[in-house]
Amino acid sequence: MKFPKHSLLHAIPAVLTLMLAAATAQAQQADQPAASATARAQADATVVAQDSSDQNVPAATARKQAAEVASGDPQRWYREDMTAAARMRTMQKEIAAGLQEAQGNCKRQPTAERAACMKAARATYQTEMAQVRARSMAGAAQ
Repeated sequence: MKFPKHSLLHAIPAVLTLMLAAATAQAQQADQPAASATARAQADATVVAQDSSDQNVPAATARKQAAEVASGDPQRWYREDMTAAARMRTMQKEIAAGLQEAQGNCKRQPTAERAACMKAARATYQTEMAQVRARSMAGAAQ
């Protein structure tokens, strides 16, 4: 099996980024019991204010992703979704992954704000899924 030349160069920064994110998350968790309530609230506000990124991925997921990236690009990345149903499944998986990441971010928020955040995440998920279904139906009608 021959991999493109750029795959190794692409994988190294990603692995290092994931490893750094996992180590940072572990260090923050170890320091949190000693931190004051104000410092924890400020840290939570910082996490909430950040845009979605690899740093928001749970540590267990980051480790799994790092292992996958280290083994090289999977061949499925180079196969195009040939049918509308396959494209729809891919979009649904991406939307579900977005919901999971958003819920993880919500769990880091203060308890008082968590319910509203989870509700917004579910609403976004439902809206995006409805748009995928609408696009699928529009494509089927043509």
